[in-house]
Amino acid sequence: MSETSPAPLAGVRVLDFGHTVMGPCCGLILADLGAEVIKVEPVGGERTRNLRGFGIGYFGYFNRNKKSLCVDLKSPRGLDLVRKLIARSDVLLENFAPGTMERMGLGYEVLTQVNPRLIYCDLKGFLPGPYENRQALDEVVQMMAGLAYMTGPPGRPLRAGTSVVDIVAGMFGAIGVLVGLGQRDKTSTGHRIQSALFESTVFLMGQHLSYAAQIEGAVPPMTARVSAWAVYETFGTSDGKKIFVGITSDRHWDRFCRVFGLPGLLEDPGLASNNDRIAARDRLIPIVRNVFANLTLDAALELCEQATIPFAPVARPEDLLTDRHLQQTGALLD
Repeated sequence: MSETSPAPLAGVRVLDFGHTVMGPCCGLILADLGAEVIKVEPVGGERTRNLRGFGIGYFGYFNRNKKSLCVDLKSPRGLDLVRKLIARSDVLLENFAPGTMERMGLGYEVLTQVNPRLIYCDLKGFLPGPYENRQALDEVVQMMAGLAYMTGPPGRPLRAGTSVVDIVAGMFGAIGVLVGLGQRDKTSTGHRIQSALFESTVFLMGQHLSYAAQIEGAVPPMTARVSAWAVYETFGTSDGKKIFVGITSDRHWDRFCRVFGLPGLLEDPGLASNNDRIAARDRLIPIVRNVFANLTLDAALELCEQATIPFAPVARPEDLLTDRHLQQTGALLD
């Protein structure tokens, strides 16, 4: 898309009743694609405006590119105003607790009478079924669906390091909205879109479900897994920093040994294939660990780049603010 061409969703109006992360993330994606997104907030403003701790970045990040309307949805005047906006909107999205929109008279069945072309996006904890009236949070469904189990060490389930389920469920909602808009172009009628935290987490767990179906016993957490590759882990460097290195093919191994000056390893018949190297991990990994322990992080990064193998410095979130790739490509917003 060129800078002069219209954004893909230019002319589409979205009423965003979302709060916290899942709903606002869905609206954010639509806003970034060019839709006019009007965030409907309570009179005092959405509560994430004032969060502290790990919630301090929620509001600013997930609500960029949006307009804001503060309205009392419990008052007749407020509801009347919102219904008038709905009649002139293309999309409505919400992630209130189950039944909230219906109690306010803003449920799908009612609003399709107001605007038959409306794309109505419900974002919930669970899709319709035995759990649909439960309250849910990102961390709750991570525990329910086994994601926390897979993330932490054995016996210590651990949530992922970002609101991954809220974000993915919001993304699925946005995908559904895009499909709904495409279908509306063909049928001239609106659609109801549904996305949920639990089912989104189950989607993320699909590879582990497939694994479970093919083995006897329990799936081990990622921290205790048997790696499919011999060298696929984090190593310390001489300046107290860390680098992750993944050698996932024989070509990677060949280039690693040549660039790092390890002809003895390259010529060792017991390390010729990936499976050979897995069998020899007990003697191989200490050697590789010692190689990186005698290099600074910068030197290790340069050699890995020369070897064209997968690698990464172990970064913190704030390191991304000065990442040269993100700076040069203009990928970061102010």
